[in-house]
Amino acid sequence: MLLSDVPALAAHHAPEVTALQFADKAISYGELHRRCNRLSNALLRLAKPGTRVAILSENCLEYVDCYYGVPGAGMALTLLNYRLTARELVYILNDSAPEVLITEPKYLPTLKQVLPQLERQPERILIGGDDPEWLSYDAVVEDAPSTPPAMRPQETDLCWLLYTSGTTGLPKGAMLSHRNLMAAVLNSLSGWERSKDDVCLFTFPLFHVAGYVMPVYHLQTLPVVLLRNFDTETMLRSIEEFGVTSTAMAPTMIAMLLDDVRATKYDLSSLRRIGYGASSMPVTVLKRASERWPNVDFSTGFGMTELAGNVMFMGPEDHRRAAIDAPQLLRSVGRQLPLARVRVIDDMNQDCPAGVPGEIVIKGDQVLMGYWNNPEATAKSFTDGWFRSGDIGEWDEEGYLYVVDRKKDMILTGGENVYPREVEEVLYQHPAISEVAVAGRPDQTWGEAVVAFVVLREGSTTNAEELIRFCREQIASYKKPRHVVFIDTLPKNASGKVLKRELRDRLMRGEFELPPG
Repeated sequence: MLLSDVPALAAHHAPEVTALQFADKAISYGELHRRCNRLSNALLRLAKPGTRVAILSENCLEYVDCYYGVPGAGMALTLLNYRLTARELVYILNDSAPEVLITEPKYLPTLKQVLPQLERQPERILIGGDDPEWLSYDAVVEDAPSTPPAMRPQETDLCWLLYTSGTTGLPKGAMLSHRNLMAAVLNSLSGWERSKDDVCLFTFPLFHVAGYVMPVYHLQTLPVVLLRNFDTETMLRSIEEFGVTSTAMAPTMIAMLLDDVRATKYDLSSLRRIGYGASSMPVTVLKRASERWPNVDFSTGFGMTELAGNVMFMGPEDHRRAAIDAPQLLRSVGRQLPLARVRVIDDMNQDCPAGVPGEIVIKGDQVLMGYWNNPEATAKSFTDGWFRSGDIGEWDEEGYLYVVDRKKDMILTGGENVYPREVEEVLYQHPAISEVAVAGRPDQTWGEAVVAFVVLREGSTTNAEELIRFCREQIASYKKPRHVVFIDTLPKNASGKVLKRELRDRLMRGEFELPPG
C-alpha cells in the first residue's frame, strides 16, 4: 500500500465528507483525491520519478496536496523547516538536490538569498502569489488530469525526506519510504481509540514527522481542521467554531493554553481527547491540564522522525488509572504498539531487566530506510538490524516504557550518571518556574557539572540558592544543579523540543556568567 493511495481510499468510502477545513475553505475527500492527482500529473511534466520535490511553506491546503501528490508521482517530498535560516536551507537543498521547489510569497526573501548558492537550480513553483521568476501553483495544476497518473510507485520508493533537527550537528535526511510511512500509520491505527463522530484539529507544522497523523485521520475519513500555524486564540476559536473533539499538541502548546487567560472565553465542551508528544511532558503540566479539563481524555506515545511515527502508546485508560492509584504512569510513554518491536539494551547489546536503564532500539517496517547521502550515519544507527534511537529508557514490570533521557544529554558527574529529565521534573514542581532545561558543562573537579536553565513565571521571583536547596531536598545531592542560569526563553525546534546543544554551545562561548569549571 502506498501513502498516495490514502486519498483514493477515503474518496471511495466518503467522497462528500470534509477532508480539510482550512480557514473559511472546506474541501471534501473527493476533491482532495482529484487535487492530489492533478498535482502528480503536473509534476510528471516537470521532473522524473525518483527525483525530489522540496516545499517551504506554512500549513495550507496545497501542502496537504503535496503530502500525497508528490509521492504519487514517484517523487520524494523534501519537507523544509520554515524556521531555518538561509544558511541552513542552503545546506539541506544542496544535500537533497530537488528538481522542483515549492514555496509561498512569505519565504521569497529568504529564498532569494538561498537560490544563488545552490549547486543545482530547481524548477520554481509559488503558492498563492505572483512573481515573474516563479510558476504559479494554480496554473501548473489547473489543466492537469484529475485521474491517477499512469505510472505507479513501489512501496520501497522514497516517499518523504525529512531532515533531523540538527541538535547534535549537521541535519541528516531521514529517508522514509511508502512502506515506512504506511506501517507507522497502520501501527497507530491499531492502537488509537477513535469515534466515528470525531472532528480532528491539526496543530503541528506539516514539515514535522507528526504530519503522519494526517493520513491516520484521512484513512478513517474524519473531518480535519487545519491551522496555518499554532497560536492559542486561533486554536481555541477553532475548537468552538467547528466542534473539535480531538487534537494533538506538543507539551509546550498545552502549557501555553493553560496560561492563556482567553481560554475561558471559548466553549470547549466538544473537546474529548488530547494527544501529546514530540517532546517530554512535565508531570506538573499534565496534572494541571487534567484538572482544567476533567472531561478530556489524554494519550501519549513515543516515536521520532526516523520511525515515521509512534511505536509506543499510552491511552486514556492508562491516564485514568494514573489519576487513581498509579501516578508513576504519568512519566511513561506506554506499551508497545503491535506492528513494531521495541527493546532496551545495555552496552553489550543485551536486554536490560525491568528498572535498569538502557538504550531504546526498534525494529519494524516503519524504521527509516537510512540517511540520505550518509552511509556512515546509517551504519552507526543500526545494530543487527535494530535501529538505535539514542534515547535512554527503562521498562517496568508491567511492560510500560519510561524514557529517561537522550543518551547524549546524560551528564557524568563525579562518576555518577545524572539524567537531566529527572532534575527537570523536580524543578517543574517549584511554583516560580515556567520552563526549565538541564544540561552539563565541563568541570575540572567533577568531569561535568549540572546546570539548570530556568524561565520564571511572570511576576515570580526566586534565586539560585533556593532552587538548589529545593532540589537537594528531593533528589540525591550529586544530581542537584551546581549552577542556575535565569533565561528569558529556551531555544526550541518546531516540535517544542528544547535545543540543549544550543544551550551547551552558549555556555562554552561564555555567554552566561558562571564560576570557572
